[in-house]
Amino acid sequence: MLDIRILREHLEQVEAAYLKRGHRTDLASLAQRDAARRRLQRELDALKQQRNQTSETIARLKRAGESPGEIDRLRAETQQLGDAMKALEAAWQAVDAEVEAALLALPNLPHDSVPQGRDASANVEVRRAGSPRRFAFTPKPHWELGERLGILDFERAARMTGSRFAVYRGAGARLERALINFMLAHTGEHGYTEILPPALVNRASLIGTGQLPKFEEDLFRLAAEDYFLIPTAEVPLTNLHRDEILAEADLPLAYTACTPCFRREAGSYGKDVRGLIRQHQFNKVEIMMFTTPEDSYAALERLTRHAESILVALELPYRVVALCVGDLGFASAKTYDLEVWLPAENAYREISSCSNFEAFQARRTGIRYRPAGGKKTEFVHTLNGSGLAVGRTVVAIMENGQAEDGSVTIPKALRPYMGGMDVIHKTASISGRGTGQWK
Repeated sequence: MLDIRILREHLEQVEAAYLKRGHRTDLASLAQRDAARRRLQRELDALKQQRNQTSETIARLKRAGESPGEIDRLRAETQQLGDAMKALEAAWQAVDAEVEAALLALPNLPHDSVPQGRDASANVEVRRAGSPRRFAFTPKPHWELGERLGILDFERAARMTGSRFAVYRGAGARLERALINFMLAHTGEHGYTEILPPALVNRASLIGTGQLPKFEEDLFRLAAEDYFLIPTAEVPLTNLHRDEILAEADLPLAYTACTPCFRREAGSYGKDVRGLIRQHQFNKVEIMMFTTPEDSYAALERLTRHAESILVALELPYRVVALCVGDLGFASAKTYDLEVWLPAENAYREISSCSNFEAFQARRTGIRYRPAGGKKTEFVHTLNGSGLAVGRTVVAIMENGQAEDGSVTIPKALRPYMGGMDVIHKTASISGRGTGQWK
């Protein structure tokens, strides 16, 4: 949520910034409602002061034994003031609700360093690491490899649930689990404290991180309790310190968590309908930080490098892309996407987004810190990134590590987490479809 003072003092600049993001809204109307709210508040405060003064006068007259008639008159005046205050209070609450709803619908303002542009075509490549492998054969897509090895089963997943779900079998399940353990250990080496949060959160938590009210159609909801399955561990990790005041000496705070993530993928029909790229349920390791405003952009660079180091350790070619203003997420002030090379697509695909939200989420969740020396509290800055999306990492390992016979080589750094397995081969199973074991 934006600081309302920014709108009051820099309305035209905010409007211009939103136009660059491709977001159109009636900020003038919002400013008028905010002015009406402030006017009603002043009138309400004046009536409160008048009623308090009248009450003090009544108390003084009673102590002095003054005429009951004068006291009765003042009591009637107090009643009239109370009735007027109730009417003003109701009007203030109505306007306040309108202002708050309008503020919740406004995206974050982009940082000055964010590239200009309307869509993903204007994103700017920052750096690359690793060289895409040259194959002596035509590389197969991961879903074909997985089905032939017997480690991915989309058909049975569709029968038990529906489309955009997967069953991992044998070495496939072990690969997913190994990656989770590897990523959590790797992020721990960078100082992130591991958290195991609930996979269900309340509405306030999703409002706090910016998924609600705008993106409700993309969430899975339990209607009876008004709980939501989390779309990312960013939601519970950010709300870990909801309505708290942190000490500056404790910042930055860094957390990591692996959780299942659930997304309807509304509006993505026809996109990535096969395989693991765009699933309704997937595992993801998240990394996040709470920092001071002065440190947050240096922290964004550190957090991005931490996510990159996982790709480096797994020997996967990737690139870092700075998103332009038109491609920024709703809550983000600046975002780097990490894109891993997928041979079957002959393209880089997103595997992590690392973002600085500045005070946008902290203002919605009430997370502050007290600067050293007992100064006035300020909102923290929040940052988060994927470290990494596990299913997409499985995809990258399978496609980059495939051999012509359909086997898949496991990256050296991951082998200790795979019980020493270095290659996934197809082996016979009861179904004849294979279970993906090592020799």
